[in-house]
Amino acid sequence: MPVRVSEFSWQQTPATVFLSLPLRGVCVRDADVFCGEIYLKVNFPPFLFEVFLYAPIDDEKSKAKIGNDVILFTLCKKEPVLWESLSMPSVDKEMMQKIREKSILQAQDKAKEITEAKAVAKREDQRYALGMMMKIEEEERKKIEDMKENERKKATRELEAWRECQRKADGQKRAQRRERPPQGKQAEETKALKPQGLPQKARPTHLPTRGRNWENIFSEKLKEDRVPAPRTAGSIQISFTPRVFPTALRESQVAEEEEWLHKQAEARRAMSTDLPEFFDLKEEEKNSDWLKDKGNKLFATENYLAAVDAYNLAIRLNCKIPLLYLNRAACHLKLKNLHKAIEDSSKACKIMKLHLRSTQPTQLYRMMQRRFGI
Repeated sequence: MPVRVSEFSWQQTPATVFLSLPLRGVCVRDADVFCGEIYLKVNFPPFLFEVFLYAPIDDEKSKAKIGNDVILFTLCKKEPVLWESLSMPSVDKEMMQKIREKSILQAQDKAKEITEAKAVAKREDQRYALGMMMKIEEEERKKIEDMKENERKKATRELEAWRECQRKADGQKRAQRRERPPQGKQAEETKALKPQGLPQKARPTHLPTRGRNWENIFSEKLKEDRVPAPRTAGSIQISFTPRVFPTALRESQVAEEEEWLHKQAEARRAMSTDLPEFFDLKEEEKNSDWLKDKGNKLFATENYLAAVDAYNLAIRLNCKIPLLYLNRAACHLKLKNLHKAIEDSSKACKIMKLHLRSTQPTQLYRMMQRRFGI
């Protein structure tokens, strides 16, 4: 329950009431003030002050100042009359409740009216701003239209001036043509000046006279003479030499290709006899070189287990390639299978040793002898 405050002081004039209320050490931020026409309440927990005024006041003109642990109210009366007391005499609880509810409803209605008035004012401001914007845009549009019209008139004037110049130039050309005598009259005059006793040379009848289309006649005739006769239809049969390798025959090495084909045939025969499970594989999966490239790609992507499987299948197809064992040893080394890596490396060294001993010693073989003691 809040503690009601009864200690306050007030003074009045015919138009104003001055009320002083101590806060009793309560923080100013915790004070809540509500003021109606005949009801005034101040809530500053744990204290509560309320008073039912003697006569109605103008709550819009009334003021409240908080400072120095005191709230000073300046209440403006609606009627300039001196009050007998600050509060209304002989007020029961039921009447107090009605006054509170009425004051709260009036405050809510005023707040709603203020909100609606603000919304209306905002809409009016927006409508005014929109109207001004439309007006500015209309002025800009009109200015642009005026500029376009002026440019159009200017271009029309320039075009008319150019046409007038063209007319004058055409008139001058016509006047010059009229002043010149025609070619027929000049020919008659020259003919009259020539002596009539001299015989005239007869022009050949088979040659065409030089006129406007003299060159065109001969050019068309030459074009007709140059057009060749149409060719007879025929068909050409082309046969290509069948080849297993994609390269051309001039770029290939026949001996190495035949050796490779022989090895592939031996591998197929071995698979058909010793490895019947390879029948389900594709054609390229039965090629040890393809499997080696596949294992290299898997090794590059760090898929070492799949690379080991590819190298295993390639070794089963052709166990005489030392590079397959070396690549599988690298995979085992990445997988920390050290014993298998040593075993594959040893097998690769044995195959290389046998291969080098079976051929003539080369510089590589000598270098390996010096370095590894083979």
